Amino acid sequence: MSLLVAIQMDPIESINIDADSTFVLALEAQARGCRLFHYLPRHLSMKSGRVVARARALTVRREKGHHFTLGDPQEIDLAACDVVLMRQDPPFDMAYITATHLLERIHPQTLVVNDPIAVRNAPEKLYVTHFVDLMPPTLITSDFDQIRAFRAEYQDIIVKPLFGNGGAGVFHVRPDSDNFNVLLELFSQFYREPIVVQRYVPAVREGDKRIVLIDGKAAGAINRVPAPGEARSNMHVGGRPEKVKMTRRDREICEAIGPALKAQGLVFVGIDVIGDYLTEINVTSPTGIQEINRFDNAKLEGQVWDAIERRFHASDRARRPV
Repeated sequence: MSLLVAIQMDPIESINIDADSTFVLALEAQARGCRLFHYLPRHLSMKSGRVVARARALTVRREKGHHFTLGDPQEIDLAACDVVLMRQDPPFDMAYITATHLLERIHPQTLVVNDPIAVRNAPEKLYVTHFVDLMPPTLITSDFDQIRAFRAEYQDIIVKPLFGNGGAGVFHVRPDSDNFNVLLELFSQFYREPIVVQRYVPAVREGDKRIVLIDGKAAGAINRVPAPGEARSNMHVGGRPEKVKMTRRDREICEAIGPALKAQGLVFVGIDVIGDYLTEINVTSPTGIQEINRFDNAKLEGQVWDAIERRFHASDRARRPV
């Protein structure tokens, strides 16, 4: 069906069209006859009670070096759009949170994906704690005595910033490391927020599985294997994507969290699973669609848009006269 779709994302000229999930979502929307607009988060505004964006008409194509065309800037009223895709990358900072507050003003009359209220309430490393039975032992605190006690109990640990992304600031602290106190000092200097400390899961050497859920249902997975000498499996720091089959435990995790994701309007979600443990739930701008598509001969962007269209048809907006 033909929808008016605004995409809030980072600069489109800098994306990798072979990996970027937003790009294939835009391609799929265009193939379905949708009219697309692109705008940057900093071009989102509230103006006399209206939520507007300085946006540009967008056309996309899978041609390296010539993958998009943008029209002239124009102010659009986002309440007049059918769908807004909130797809800018973290960090999940006050600018990000402010964007969710603004988009909340138009949702659900304009369908915002993912639901901006749920996104604001679901920072990756905090939302996962709603499913503590699925996680490795985890501590979130600013109390260094608590952190030292956690290390004494579990010995081999991971330390990471609460609102970090892309593997930045993630440290594997082995039992024999003598840099632990220095690391805590560095964290206290660079981060005001609490620190996340988890028991190290050795299975990460075999890979960190990214599973994509669409409207609460598992849609596919890839395995991301860390480079030699790395504790992080993120692909932009050298992690290698591999084809993988979901295990019974993977499906148990998805079935446990899926109903909550769907109920909260989190249509497109990526979770991270190491061994038998859920470690993060990514709701801001999850990735992995293109890698799964290539390994599984799938088309997950079509499933995402099927879910969006189902929600749109069920909304009051779809029944309003044009």
